[in-house]
Formats: sequence, structure tokens, C-alpha cells
Amino acid sequence: MPSLFSPVTLRDTEIRNRVMVSPMCQYSAKNGFPTEWHRVHLGSRAVGGAGIVMTEATAIEPRGRISPQDLGIWSDDHAEALEPITSFIRSQGATPGIQLAHAGRKASTTRPWEGHAPLGPEEGGWETIAPSGPYPYPDAEPPRTRTMDHDDITDVIDAFVATAERARDAGFEIAEVHAAHGYLLHEFLSPVANDRDDEYGGSFRNRTRLTREVTAAVRDVWPDDKPVFVRVSATDWLPDRAAWDLADSIRLAPALAEAGADLIDVSSGGTHPDQQVPESGPGYQVPYAESIREDTDVPVAAVGKVTEPTHADALVRNGRADVVALGREHLRHPQWALEAAHELGAEIEWPVQYSRARFE
Repeated sequence: MPSLFSPVTLRDTEIRNRVMVSPMCQYSAKNGFPTEWHRVHLGSRAVGGAGIVMTEATAIEPRGRISPQDLGIWSDDHAEALEPITSFIRSQGATPGIQLAHAGRKASTTRPWEGHAPLGPEEGGWETIAPSGPYPYPDAEPPRTRTMDHDDITDVIDAFVATAERARDAGFEIAEVHAAHGYLLHEFLSPVANDRDDEYGGSFRNRTRLTREVTAAVRDVWPDDKPVFVRVSATDWLPDRAAWDLADSIRLAPALAEAGADLIDVSSGGTHPDQQVPESGPGYQVPYAESIREDTDVPVAAVGKVTEPTHADALVRNGRADVVALGREHLRHPQWALEAAHELGAEIEWPVQYSRARFE
């Protein structure tokens, strides 16, 4: 069986190992543009040995930002500003990925350390859009969310396509469609947030239509030799109401693969504040990824409190995941992959500048 530090090939893209830096918002951009913070943050994880370095949720349009400080790629200037970062990541042997995102009704908020509160127009906020309105997330007053019409849906699909093209030209090798955590595409998937009665609401096929269309549209403009990921929330964690659940995710995965997805990045939750999250021990979300992989044969990434190298390695060796995504652990330990390889006895290349610090 492959190990955590064996390469993995998706399409014709070989990734040096199965460690992925999970997308993590930094809330430090300026009008969507990356700053020195992003260059150092993402670059240091490439230096640290990760196989995939994924950007934070990168907005496809200004109103798709979670906060005014979110990263964006809605113009050619944004793509040009990201190119030096992708170039550096590649120079360190890692594969640069970008998560293309729209926050939907969860947009226009302050940063977490500023309270994560809704922002009104007088505070620099904006009108948000969602499959169903006028309620934002959470149920803040006054209502500030507009129900999307068909022109809005077309605009969103077009924006995903345009940003994928820019990301391609900026040197990213993986495009990840963000359909999780209660943001726009997840809002369409879940009956908790979608009560439309047109072709984008109601039945499972209708509620999944936009995510399938976006995935196919991104795949159409993404290079044939490079992979497309889709991040999903495997469950809404709302057992007492009609909601998105694991069975839905298992049903969706092959449809996403048919639309062009090469890997499903499996997370959970985020669509409603009433979610009932189970006690979250190490790897608490791994069973969701494992179930999707077993039932659909679609490659998956597992995420969620995976911190120990032996645990991450076992997930790959036992066929529970193809890639292991680490978020907070990469914040605590930018060189996690280098240290994990030593603990597991794997030989991996170190940056020559760090070679004198190699473990004996």
C-alpha cells in the first residue's frame, strides 16, 4: 500500500507526497490582493515539505468574500499578484492549489478576531446573495440577503470559469471548487438553505445542479493534465431536520467525478448555527471521507484533527484516504511534513538551506 510520503498522480500531475495544507482563511488581503503575509505563509509550508499547498478560500467576485480582507481572484491584476507565490511554491517541489469560493449568505462579515459579525453598507459591507432569502447567516436582522435569480446563477458560473482561467494562467496546478461549510454552493445543496421551486431547488438532482455545473465548467477550462478537486461538507450535522447528510454526499461524489472532479476533499458542517457537532476527537471526520471512497471509488482527502504522523500515514496505508489535509497543525508546525517524514523513517528532500538541520 502507498504511504503518506509516496507520490500520488492525479491526471498527469505527480504530487510528491500525500500531505496537503488545508485551505485556511488568513483575513489579511487588501481589496482581494495577497500581501507579504500570504507569500510567507504559503511559501513556508512549501519549504516545510507538504505535497500540496492550497490557498485559502479565494473569492470569485467581491461579493463572494467572507470578509473585506479575503483573498480574491476576480481580476487579471489579482492573478498577476498571485503568480510569484505559485512560482515559489513550485520551486520548492510542492504543488500549488487554489480554492475557488463564493461565500453566499455567509459573506460580508468582520474577521473572526473582530467578532465575525455581519457588516452593513455603512461599515463597508454589501448585499449578499443566496439560493433562498431574505435570511442571512446566522439569522441576523435586518435581512440583507437577496434571493438569486437565473441571471445571478449564470453570473456565478461565469465567474467560476473566469477565475479558473486566471488561476491556470497564474501557475496553479490544482483548482478546488468550494462546495462546503455553508457557503454558496453548499447552500444550494442543502435543503436547510435552499427552498427554491425551480430547477435549482427541491429534488436532489436540482439542488446539486449548480455544484455539478460549476465543477464541469471549471473542468472545461482547466488543463487536461491537471486535477480538479471539490470540497464538500459530508453532513450538515442537523439530525433533527431535513438536511444534507452522508448519504447525500455518497450519492453526489460519482456525479462530481462524472462532471470532472478528480478528488473529493471531505469536510463537514457549516450551513446552520444549530448544527450538533459530535465530540471531535482525532480524525473525527475521517469516517466521512472513508465512506465516500469505499462506496464510490472516488479519491478523497481526509481532514479533521489529524495531527500525528503515524495516524496520517495509517489513513493512507489502510486505504481510508488518498490525501491527508492538515489545517491547524500546519499553523502550529510549518515544517510538519519534514518532521513527520523523519518520524516515519521516510526519505524526503530537504531545502538545501535547511540541510544542516536534518535529523541525524
